[in-house]
Amino acid sequence: MAVAMSAFLSGSVTVSVTFAGRDLDMSTAEVTWMSAATSLSSGSLLLFFGSFADLFGRKSMFIGSMFLFAVFSLGAGFSKNGVTLDIMCGILGIFGASAVPAAQGMLGTIYDQPSQRKNKAFGCFSAGNPLGFVFGIIFSGLATQLFSWRAAFWLLAIVYLVVSILAAVFVPPDYAAKVPWNSETLKRLDLPGTSMTILGIGMFCAALTLGGDAPNGWKTPYVLVLLIIGTLLIVAFIFWEIKYPYAMIDMTIWKDRNFSLLLAVLSLGFIGFPVVTFWLSLWFQRFLGYTSLMTGVHMLPMAVCGVLANVVVALIQHKVSNTLIMAIGAFSYVVSFLLIAVQRSGDSYWAFSFPGLCLIVVGADFQFVVTNMYVMSSMPPNKQSIAGSLLQTLTRLSQAVGMGIATAIYDAVERSPSTSGYYANDPIAPYAGTFWFATGMATLGVILVPFLTIGTQGHHGDEGRSADGSSVDVSSPVSQEEKSSGQVAIRGSTEV
Repeated sequence: MAVAMSAFLSGSVTVSVTFAGRDLDMSTAEVTWMSAATSLSSGSLLLFFGSFADLFGRKSMFIGSMFLFAVFSLGAGFSKNGVTLDIMCGILGIFGASAVPAAQGMLGTIYDQPSQRKNKAFGCFSAGNPLGFVFGIIFSGLATQLFSWRAAFWLLAIVYLVVSILAAVFVPPDYAAKVPWNSETLKRLDLPGTSMTILGIGMFCAALTLGGDAPNGWKTPYVLVLLIIGTLLIVAFIFWEIKYPYAMIDMTIWKDRNFSLLLAVLSLGFIGFPVVTFWLSLWFQRFLGYTSLMTGVHMLPMAVCGVLANVVVALIQHKVSNTLIMAIGAFSYVVSFLLIAVQRSGDSYWAFSFPGLCLIVVGADFQFVVTNMYVMSSMPPNKQSIAGSLLQTLTRLSQAVGMGIATAIYDAVERSPSTSGYYANDPIAPYAGTFWFATGMATLGVILVPFLTIGTQGHHGDEGRSADGSSVDVSSPVSQEEKSSGQVAIRGSTEV
């Protein structure tokens, strides 16, 4: 339910965004920020919360995050204008960011060695994404249909209030070593690095989203200033992490080619994933006239196939080359985005949207489960929360950047609609522009896959890999002091 928080919210927004936008008279940018604000705030803060959980404990942070998520979901339902609703969605993203690394860190320490059981456990964890989305679109769609879009947020509040109470009772104690609060601990939190990520990514994504609606477009001074400063802060963060002795991310981890390529391929897919689902749902609501519930029903194939995809990959990950699994995911993305991009007004849902929605989750879940296992096995036990937050950070920032670019593309095509060619005088043209953008990003992912050299994960004898991705002799001794201090990475697999 922790990893489902953002997915549940995303599903709720997907089926209620048109009705909220109409009720509050929201602009295109404000409508887009209902989704982008969540990805942006959570993506900016995941690394910080991952480090915080590793230092100060995970269970209390896990429970508190879900409880506050429930409180602010209740508040979001009382929003009086679009800006307030966008801000509330951004705040909900913060609590999604604080819950996930704590939950993932607890799982990482409980299942500290690669195994088939760990594959299944993390497959269940990853299933929170499609399950959260299906509950979001179905139950929030029903709430919106029966009452209003506000009821969708109140439903979120009820669900996570109950879950936080259950977690307080049933989640086992967190026995991970905690550190005292002092000046040394403050340095370990890397507040300068956190500030750079929040400001840099926030400004960059804001510029992408606001550029289309600005008075002079991309030439508007405040758009250019936000874009330039945001880019400089992101670059500064990278150099800071390389030099800072208490950096949130050990930058040497990127020397592992498979580690870097996996995250690159995953990010390229996740740039397009929210773009296609968000703008396709808008098309269903705005031009096909679907109600919130019918929109949820038409998006339902994503949830059903997503659950099946998680089950399949969890069962075969220790038997089948993970490079092959990543390739299947990458090609599934491209075929999915192509099918949705080439459809025009009046085309059959069953011929284009239905298979596209089935394949899009095959791409997302196949790649996420493989990458998640590899990343968690690349970090030592005392860095499990930061490992999980690194993966979640890249996926959510990819979503935020993708939504920002897609909004700019949508606005540009809408202002200058095509009067000839494939989409001549077709109202789907601006939506198709965002779908083609997603297709291009997914194609880049396909190009990178052949450079991966990952074998199976969780097979018999697999004990993980070192932080630099190299094979480690599993027979070499490790002292108890090294294990307890977390100075040694999880052992490396001899199989490639």
